[in-house]
Amino acid sequence: MIQLNNLSKIYRTKEVETVAVSAINLHVKPGEFVAVMGPSGCGKSTLLNIIGMLDRPDSGEYIFQGKNLQSLKESELTKCRKENLGFIFQSFNLVDELTVFENIELPLLYLGFSSNERTWMVEGVLDRMNMMHRRNHLPQQLSGGQQQRAAIARAVVHKPKLILADEPTGNLDTSNGIEIMRLLTELNDLGTTIVMVTHSERDADYSSRIIHLLDGKILHENYLNWDKSVI
Repeated sequence: MIQLNNLSKIYRTKEVETVAVSAINLHVKPGEFVAVMGPSGCGKSTLLNIIGMLDRPDSGEYIFQGKNLQSLKESELTKCRKENLGFIFQSFNLVDELTVFENIELPLLYLGFSSNERTWMVEGVLDRMNMMHRRNHLPQQLSGGQQQRAAIARAVVHKPKLILADEPTGNLDTSNGIEIMRLLTELNDLGTTIVMVTHSERDADYSSRIIHLLDGKILHENYLNWDKSVI
């Protein structure tokens, strides 16, 4: 699904040149759950932004589902991102003025689904996330765990091929964090590919592969094979 070939990104100012990621080579197969770990400033967020088509590399190739994204115009890249990706953030990024239903509906509006289709799809994912009873609540009326479940529902409502999660349990207590990770595992078990940035070794243990970054480079990788249901 994802193929990064010798990919690099450098941020420049008048005085400083910072290498965010350097000569990254990474393949992610459909259905994998990959965790990216490393100290602050090691390039995790930059790598996730590039995979998420929110930023472009300065050199190298990004091939997504067989298509070289370097050749796409910005409008084509935006269309590809909307159709194929779902994003989950540490800070939830829900719109305060919209209800849970309306927040989850947003990606479907951007993709042009009809009103009936949107209602059917949002209600389906609300039921799946055990959030139907909160459909008319505003984000500030929810607990942190409920807000993240609503954010996950928004990320998966259009059935994306790839979910990108940036510290998805970072603002949650241990109990809610475990609940969210088990929910992501269930989505992965159903075939959704997940790439997650995390500082948490506990969260990383839910993945099938851990990528360790240091100074913008892949230091090493670990493959995990044990039963995640017992974590």
